[in-house]
Amino acid sequence: MQWGAGQLSFEDLAGPRTLEELRREIEGCARCSLAEGRTHIVFGEGNPHARLMLVGEGPGAEEDRLGRPFVGAAGQLLDKILAAAGITREEVYIANIVKCRPPGNRVPLRAEAEACLPWLRLQIRLINPRFIVVLGSTALQYLCDPQARITFFRGRWLEKGGIRIMPTYHPAALLRDPSKKRDVWEDFKKVRDAYRELVKR
Repeated sequence: MQWGAGQLSFEDLAGPRTLEELRREIEGCARCSLAEGRTHIVFGEGNPHARLMLVGEGPGAEEDRLGRPFVGAAGQLLDKILAAAGITREEVYIANIVKCRPPGNRVPLRAEAEACLPWLRLQIRLINPRFIVVLGSTALQYLCDPQARITFFRGRWLEKGGIRIMPTYHPAALLRDPSKKRDVWEDFKKVRDAYRELVKR
């Protein structure tokens, strides 16, 4: 099964053998116009052998400034959610659909996302997680189904390429609408329980 409608499957992708090699390959990337306005490429960070990966939409201002994913207000909230689930940031891997900040934090354009997706698919292949939490509609649509709606799919396990996927709201959505926090916590409890069961084996 392919990752993203009309996109290449893992088997079609050749390339670096480690995340560090991939990071070096991405440096200076100019596949789309987002490169023109970035301060830093936000490659992703975490455990290179993580069993749990989280994928968001794209970097914000603070992420662009520091070159790290999820370090602004939404990232701080994500850290709290992970901590409440008994999961440390150091044991997971965090990345985004696009690696450069869209102007004004807008949703990435399709051309921008599709230019960047091969990098993300290579990251997923190299990390080989057992679970992926997709944070928000953009990540859900580009990794799973372009027609998918987060309000329908959140909280439901999906599967692609042997990886179990849990869609939930992006932490930024919780900052705008705190009433969504309960739903996200219910989703993360499912992730926590499945992750703990795997770690026990």
